[in-house]
Amino acid sequence: MSTYILAINPGSTSTKVAVYEDQSELYKTNILHSNDDLETFSKISDQYEMRYESIMSFLKEVHMDVNDLSAVVGRGGLLPPVKSGAYKVNQKMVDRLRFNPVVEHASNLGALIAFEIARHVGIDAYIYDPVAVDELLDIARISGLKEIPRRSLVHALNIRSVAINTARDLGKDFNTANAIIAHLGGGITIAAINAGKMVDIVSDDEGPFSPERSGRLPGKDLVAMSYQNDIDTMKKKLRGKGGLVSYLGTNEALKVEEMIEAGNAEAGLVYEAMAYQIAKGIGELATVLKGQVEHIILTGGIAYSKRITDWVSDRVSFIAPVIISPGENELQALAHGTLRVLKGEETAREYDID
Repeated sequence: MSTYILAINPGSTSTKVAVYEDQSELYKTNILHSNDDLETFSKISDQYEMRYESIMSFLKEVHMDVNDLSAVVGRGGLLPPVKSGAYKVNQKMVDRLRFNPVVEHASNLGALIAFEIARHVGIDAYIYDPVAVDELLDIARISGLKEIPRRSLVHALNIRSVAINTARDLGKDFNTANAIIAHLGGGITIAAINAGKMVDIVSDDEGPFSPERSGRLPGKDLVAMSYQNDIDTMKKKLRGKGGLVSYLGTNEALKVEEMIEAGNAEAGLVYEAMAYQIAKGIGELATVLKGQVEHIILTGGIAYSKRITDWVSDRVSFIAPVIISPGENELQALAHGTLRVLKGEETAREYDID
């Protein structure tokens, strides 16, 4: 008997959705959300109904009856630190993500939407390798201010999936490999993997700026600006109105490339600066691995840009060979991880953190 799994991956500007029959993808779409649409919501959690309805419309278009689903899995959001693998979505997780997330992030909506769809059908909802997977070394948690420890907030799902698949393709054991993986998307995060563990990371608020996030900023100037604006305005500046949006008025990398082709020098400088900062982040993590880096992987949607990957590779290829793995395997990783749970090959954990 076939197993049907609905996988949901909310990103900053899109919602990726796919239906899998066992390991095979049946239907897939990428529902885009414009800046104008997103600007109408004061908080990311307010986007819940809009994104839920768009997913249900897609399922109706492909004639997929939700009652035929065996499970629903959403991309895990910004929870307190959790282990890698599968978690069953429960009311405690939903309440935490809706009312008290660690950080406002589109991925928080994955569990909420999955839970609602699964609840109506009478099946289980899951998350898998959420953003909050924490495998940091103790030394990596020290920030420089005792009251603010460093946290592991990273694109764990895609980073781990790409790292595992690349090790397999190279005939290596992921659990013994050393690598640096940079996820280049609406947010940019980088991880150092040592013997299969993400032992240190560069999160999207302490490293490169991205299409809509400011990344690392000069601390004293940030404090001064915070006294001149309310907290909601500052949050928007850091996540939503930072990065390419701040400098060029768009969060779309393709539009920036069109600007560059049209001779816009500022667009060229800002776009190269993003690549420059990505390279700096990779170099920073190379020290964590003491230079013992087997390969560097550039993944995520922006890794489709040859301009960006060439700029980054030019600066970091002296560290290790650079592998370009564009796009995201996140929907597949979500579905395949859930399938392993349904087959009894893995056990889903129960979320019980307040």
